[in-house]
Amino acid sequence: MQQGTDFPTSLRTHLIGVVSFQGDFQRHISMLHGLGVETREVRDPADLPGLHGVVLPGGESTTIGMLMERYGVTEALKARAAEGLPVFGTCAGLILLAHDILNSTQPRLGLLPVSVERNAYGRQVESFEASFSSPVFGETALEGVFIRAPRIRTWSSEVELLAILDEEPILVRSGAILGATFHPELTQDTRIHRYFLDMVQAVQAKKRS
Repeated sequence: MQQGTDFPTSLRTHLIGVVSFQGDFQRHISMLHGLGVETREVRDPADLPGLHGVVLPGGESTTIGMLMERYGVTEALKARAAEGLPVFGTCAGLILLAHDILNSTQPRLGLLPVSVERNAYGRQVESFEASFSSPVFGETALEGVFIRAPRIRTWSSEVELLAILDEEPILVRSGAILGATFHPELTQDTRIHRYFLDMVQAVQAKKRS
């Protein structure tokens, strides 16, 4: 499924922040631009006002978390999320969203009630791609790119399992928080980013009502 620019005009007026300290943030930015959505790179709390959603990219979760904490982004983003700001994390971004990171005390946002295990599939050479289906995204299978990917080991009852691979959740949601253990931005399929933008649209519509 190719990228498109057929999103509603109302959504194109929204602004999505992408945390841009390290990792593949440019791939998220490119995919969002392909959908006709404006973005802002986030490296400072001053970058957060006016955003309608935030993406946490893949990369090195420890490095991203330390830099977010050093520059004050962690607490500022937690405050915005508490107000209902939608946040989407992929791979390392999911790790940063998790309540609990097994065998780690690294900085995290703790916005998603799951426990995760880092690099749970093995080293870089064990990275892989896999097809999976989800009723949320229609009959056509999606492709997941798993690079030193985490595994979700436990989750609370409030977490919705949107996609499963080999009996394990790989795409989950809790309220306005969305997390993927893989990299949807490394494919040409925009459905998961569109799903996140639908979440953003719903939050904005609720505010207007």
